[in-house]
Amino acid sequence: MYVIIVDFEIKPDHLAAFLPLMAENAAASVREEPGCRQFDVCQDPDTPHRIFLYEIYDDRAAFEAHLESAHFRRFDVATMEMVTAKTVRALTRL
Repeated sequence: MYVIIVDFEIKPDHLAAFLPLMAENAAASVREEPGCRQFDVCQDPDTPHRIFLYEIYDDRAAFEAHLESAHFRRFDVATMEMVTAKTVRALTRL
């Protein structure tokens, strides 16, 4: 399995707009992408503008298909100005 973890830092005044967009992107990923097995959105309770994603795909090709999906592209454009920092890591699940 191919695991993606993402750390986002969101502009605090954009958090209320970001969260529903993120939730819809996660739900669409699991619902519409056969290679997406899990997509968890987590929030730091002490620093709410820090969002953590844990995603599991069948393989790298499935993740690359995710990046090309219409729902991801809409999310990416809609949230571009809301994000102050983003770190993506790819891992292999053992």
